[in-house]
Amino acid sequence: MANSSSGDSATDRLVRVLETFTPTRTAQTAAEIGRRSGLPTSSTHRIVSQLVDAGLLERDDDRRIRIGMRLWELATRSSHALRLRQAALPYMERVQARVREHTQLAILEQDEALFLERLSGAHAGSNVTRVAGRLPLHASSSGLVLLAFSGSELQDRVLGAPLRALTRMTPVDPAAVRRKLAEVRALGHAIAPGYIEEVSTGLAVPVHDETGRTVAALSVVLPRDAQTDFALEELYRAARDIERAIGYRS
Repeated sequence: MANSSSGDSATDRLVRVLETFTPTRTAQTAAEIGRRSGLPTSSTHRIVSQLVDAGLLERDDDRRIRIGMRLWELATRSSHALRLRQAALPYMERVQARVREHTQLAILEQDEALFLERLSGAHAGSNVTRVAGRLPLHASSSGLVLLAFSGSELQDRVLGAPLRALTRMTPVDPAAVRRKLAEVRALGHAIAPGYIEEVSTGLAVPVHDETGRTVAALSVVLPRDAQTDFALEELYRAARDIERAIGYRS
């Protein structure tokens, strides 16, 4: 693919356009896409038009640009993450029916926790997580599980970068995070009181694939002062059922 005068390849420019869409920014004008992608206006309009013609983007009735159904279709066909979500969903629904707050499934993606699913009760407490949203690994119960059971290279890379505080409870000292990761490995689960929002506590357990590798974190978000024992029991039970569904045998 040809490079632009700035040295970007056509693929780079396409990705920059698509990355302007977020879970909360689902429709944009071409001008907004250009500003957020940092691409020239002419390049933005050309790329957007090509993607619309291919069905990867679409224009709504107000001429705003949205992710197209064909992009969703292509992503769904062979996505390991979506197959994992499909296997996990019945057991997540059972957890949600019993805990009645928030139940979530996350995977490791580009050094962050990427959330594949979230189920929430009608009267559940606060929770900032969104489907297809991301959270830092050091700052969420799901992220702590994914990081704790990952390799040392990833841990060194994450803890070698600045750690952002989301609340006054978020651990940002690398040594403190390493101690927390050791605790997660020893306990087999993560408890993160007030890390994302001070009014909430996150609980997470690992989900293993058929090789025994941690491929996901199953979590609940509870009010800060809620008891955790029952929710943890439900999480462990659901995680084992998900593992059996995807072929893991302990």
